Amino acid sequence: MSLESVRAFFAEKAPDIAIIEQAASTATVAEAAATLGVEPGRIAKTLSLRVKETVILVVTRGDARLDNSKTKATLGGRPRMLGADEVEFVTGHPPGGVCPFGLANPLPIYCDISLRSFDSVYPAAGSRTASVCLTPERLAALTDAQWVDLCRADEGFTPEA
Repeated sequence: MSLESVRAFFAEKAPDIAIIEQAASTATVAEAAATLGVEPGRIAKTLSLRVKETVILVVTRGDARLDNSKTKATLGGRPRMLGADEVEFVTGHPPGGVCPFGLANPLPIYCDISLRSFDSVYPAAGSRTASVCLTPERLAALTDAQWVDLCRADEGFTPEA
């Protein structure tokens, strides 16, 4: 059902974007990069977090790591990862297929500026073997995401000033 909700999302909002279905897993950054033949940074990983009582999604480049102090300062609390069962319940997507498209529940979505290091990125598309390719700006626009600076600068990119 999750892949179907993503299909419906793109059919309505961006019919020009094709879902890339693979026979191999794209559930982790390393698997997705190998399967799609791109560098790990181009994989747009979606983190399901709770900050205080609010569940949010943060999309970052695949090789970036959250900076807890930046996250706390920007979002007003310490981020905590959701458990696998809660992730699927809240997003409608299984772990390894979580994305900001076709969500089961509306959630605040944040795109980390680290994504802007690339002209195109590959977020998951609701299953462990599906993804899409789009620009970071289009990803943010389609999901009404807010741009934030939440990741460490030592991961192969330099945050914008």
